[in-house]
Amino acid sequence: MPHVRIPSLSRRGLLAAGGAVGLGAVLAACGDGDGDSSTESGSGTAKSGPWSFEDDRGRTAEADSVPKNIVAFIGVAAALHDYGVEVKGVFGPTKTADGKPDVQAGDLDIDKVEVLGNVWGEFNVEKYTSLAPELLVTAMWEKDALWYVPDQSKDKILQLAPSVALWAAETTVPKAIQRHEDLAASLGADVEAKKVTDAKARFEKAAARLRAAAKSQPNIKVMVGSASQDLFYVSLAKMSADTLYFQELGVRFVEPKVNEAGFFEELSWENVDKYDADIIMMDNRSSALQPDALTSKPTWAQLPAVKAGQVVPRTTEPIYSYDKCAPILEDLAEAIEKAKKVS
Repeated sequence: MPHVRIPSLSRRGLLAAGGAVGLGAVLAACGDGDGDSSTESGSGTAKSGPWSFEDDRGRTAEADSVPKNIVAFIGVAAALHDYGVEVKGVFGPTKTADGKPDVQAGDLDIDKVEVLGNVWGEFNVEKYTSLAPELLVTAMWEKDALWYVPDQSKDKILQLAPSVALWAAETTVPKAIQRHEDLAASLGADVEAKKVTDAKARFEKAAARLRAAAKSQPNIKVMVGSASQDLFYVSLAKMSADTLYFQELGVRFVEPKVNEAGFFEELSWENVDKYDADIIMMDNRSSALQPDALTSKPTWAQLPAVKAGQVVPRTTEPIYSYDKCAPILEDLAEAIEKAKKVS
């Protein structure tokens, strides 16, 4: 994406791509109306009778009974699955090029759901209609914008069923998990089940471990990166739920000079050594180039963290359940515990 002027692009499109695809793949932004960005707990009931849930836009989705035919963004669907709530259809990165589950699918059996779209800008409205949807659920990276719901078809889509949007930014991991749990509970999940409480205990233990690791290695600095063929993107930690939470736990991050969108700074591969870092967390989404695809780039190979073998995956779009977020904390804690100061 050399010579691209960021203000002319959809910020959500760039976020979806992790800054890791060409301009031709960045399609129209998705959005949905006005309303505030309230993060108050939603209300709902899994009993018979009317159902309602207040989402993170401050809007209340309502139905005569608890929705059963649910369609969700893949990461949200995976989180609901961890709480025992199944969906009929999904959209967003679900399958890789070889047909295997995308990293964002979690434990969801992708062969048992209808895939309405697998890439940015793709959402099959006819398939969606055929599912007789009772609820649409997705993430929200920008105020009032429905993640992976295309602008060009959102009006048709939103007429067919109530919608719920949950923050993926402007929040932290524990808050995001709680909101997904609130929604799951309203849809009938048993959030006191042993599987859930055990996962929560593991998460809390992992958070304490990461805090201790950061405290014991105060000089270790982490850079959050995402790679494309032409550019390397360095993210600002405070802008995402995961890295903001890590920061709150004491992890030190590189602070790039971000562009007007506010999420990341674009570096040419010639300037990829602009910032000193001891650990590099690399975007693990299928839209981004992975470290083993960067061996041909000499400047990458010369980075101290790369030479020291201190490059770890970053789950850029976490699945917000305790079960899926606990290992993320454990892995980063281990990386910091073992890291050597190389910058």
